[in-house]
Amino acid sequence: MAEFARIGLVYKPKADEDRLCRALHDVARVIQAEELSPVMIYQEIPEWVNGGELADAFRNVDAETFKRETDMILVLGGDGTLLSVARMITGSQTPILGVNLGNLGFMTEIRAEELETAFREVLAGRYKMDNRLMLEGAIIDDKGETVVRETVLNDVVVNKAALARIMDLNLTIDGRFASDYKADGLIIATPTGSTAYSLAAGGAIIFPNTDVLAVTPICPHSLTNRPIVLDAHSVIECSLNRPHENVHVTFDGQLGHRFHSGYSLRVERSRSYTRLIKPRGTHYFDVLKEKLKWGER
Repeated sequence: MAEFARIGLVYKPKADEDRLCRALHDVARVIQAEELSPVMIYQEIPEWVNGGELADAFRNVDAETFKRETDMILVLGGDGTLLSVARMITGSQTPILGVNLGNLGFMTEIRAEELETAFREVLAGRYKMDNRLMLEGAIIDDKGETVVRETVLNDVVVNKAALARIMDLNLTIDGRFASDYKADGLIIATPTGSTAYSLAAGGAIIFPNTDVLAVTPICPHSLTNRPIVLDAHSVIECSLNRPHENVHVTFDGQLGHRFHSGYSLRVERSRSYTRLIKPRGTHYFDVLKEKLKWGER
């Protein structure tokens, strides 16, 4: 039996219909050539798939069946789509092959026109597996109760609404005081997330397989408050030194929760990790050059 006999697929709901159509045709050709089972989709299958030439290549399943039975997940969209899938399948260790149907994409680095070739290469066993560190973030109320717990691939961010004043934050690492920050917020990122919000806030680019975490202040009031890189086993806690309104904690930039005075945020390495499938011949610095124009004058 093929290593990846049961394929799942998740597509960006607002993906360009022409690009999505071409991508699904590419997937169907490979599935039929390899005589694999129909691809599982827990989302609504587009109407133009049902009853057409693609109908036998795809089937609807519920989300639990999708998480339980897939050997590999194709993500058609962008990094945001991949981040949501990574959270959804937390703990399953099902590998993900990301295909970019948009423009930018660090994790969905395979271009749409490369999909069919890359998919065939992976099914033939010509790929490498990239295990990416994840974070677990918990918001704890003033009674010591956990009110929110999320697992993320990119980052956990404390930030403020547009009209809120600068925040006064307290940071501890492994139970010891580390710093106070007067800033617009604070980003705690994985190496994968180092090229997302953290990079925009002045953080370093960190090689994806490095076993570290990054803490980056957002627009700090003091120039001495610089980004720091920590051992990945560090336990990071953050709280407000004084009351603030409209402060939120966001997880992977997709889930947001109010962060009240008296609450604390605890972030540490998750036991889960995300497995990304990379076709052979790809390299991280090639992605940086393509996406960020790395090394160009």
